[in-house]
Amino acid sequence: MTGRRALGRQFGWLWAAFVVSSYGTGLRFGAFPMIAVLVLHSGPTQVAALAAAGRAVGALVAVPLGPWVEFRRKRPVMVAMDLIRCAALLSVPAAFALGRLSFAQLLVVSVAVATADIAFRAASGAYLKGLVPPEDLLVANGRFESTTWTATVVGPPLGGAAIGMFGPMTTVVADAVSYLLSALGLRAIGGTEPRPARAGAARLRAGELLEGWRYVLAHATLRPLFFNAIVVNGLIMATEPLLAVLLLGPLGFAPWQYGLAFAAPCVGGLIGSRLAPRLVARFGQHKVMFSAGVLRACWPVGLAFVRPGVPGLVLIMVVQFGLVTCCGLFNPVLATYRLDHTPSDRVVRTLTAWSVSSGAAIAAMTAVWGLLAALTGPRTAIAVAGVLLLATPLLLPRREHAPLDTREQAASLT
Repeated sequence: MTGRRALGRQFGWLWAAFVVSSYGTGLRFGAFPMIAVLVLHSGPTQVAALAAAGRAVGALVAVPLGPWVEFRRKRPVMVAMDLIRCAALLSVPAAFALGRLSFAQLLVVSVAVATADIAFRAASGAYLKGLVPPEDLLVANGRFESTTWTATVVGPPLGGAAIGMFGPMTTVVADAVSYLLSALGLRAIGGTEPRPARAGAARLRAGELLEGWRYVLAHATLRPLFFNAIVVNGLIMATEPLLAVLLLGPLGFAPWQYGLAFAAPCVGGLIGSRLAPRLVARFGQHKVMFSAGVLRACWPVGLAFVRPGVPGLVLIMVVQFGLVTCCGLFNPVLATYRLDHTPSDRVVRTLTAWSVSSGAAIAAMTAVWGLLAALTGPRTAIAVAGVLLLATPLLLPRREHAPLDTREQAASLT
């Protein structure tokens, strides 16, 4: 479990595609809030609405995608989602160049990208489970997690510098191109992917839309992890647009400083993801998930005390370093546990249900925190989110519940 073993040529192409799109996303970090604030002169409520509406509508549209993707070949779905995200993002600089960019278009693009994100993640999780042996899943997920954090270290500062030199649309174009390159990398994997067999009716049944939720809520350990994840992610992401408004507005941070404040600490995410296989091998999945889940809740409240200048920049970097180190450890262990305890014929629906719920929670909390910021100010809203996060470890499972064999679970739900 050292994370260094070779996982094959096909995984190499899958990882390469993930690397390219991750770096593109890192470059585009905070681009839409920046465009809303600096180009369209939007306030905190509008910026929060931009983040919330995209996730909420995207999650709603993605609900029927889980059953649809479950019984289709996963790689063509992933390629299609990459191309959709590429086209949607390219429409933003095109409209800007024509002088027609509007807040409404940013909302539509956010919805399209959010929907495609959910479908892509669900399909890629199922594809990975079929591509990599079970004993290598944590290594593979650790590599994806380390790539995410490495891209976040490098991308935002470069993106902020690019915006400063070439304008706010630069990073949007770069991310669109990265999705195109990702699609080409996925096509290069080659090989044949068997079409999943579908038992029962050939057409999608209404009950299948809820299959992923039924499975998660019936699982003794996945259920508390599910609620913990959506609350924690919702509270953390709800403060992102408020931090953009606070730092770029009243506190006067430059775009490159904003990017640096959230990028440099992501070295901690790389450290956490690299440590995950070793710690799990020594202490076990449950103990590592519980410990990292408790520790990650302790950091965000510190963001309420940020000040202008170098002291504020240092404070953000310290808080973010602690937070992302814990997240970098928690996330690949959770992703592996979830795949290990989900039958192959329910992976896409389970991951879709998880992503849809997380997206809906983030959207709802972002909207609520946008209104709270309008009433009390961004700093107070950030502080409230930080205090609530301190209570989220209560949602974590205290002990490992011995799960049924996945085949028995599948039989019990049919």
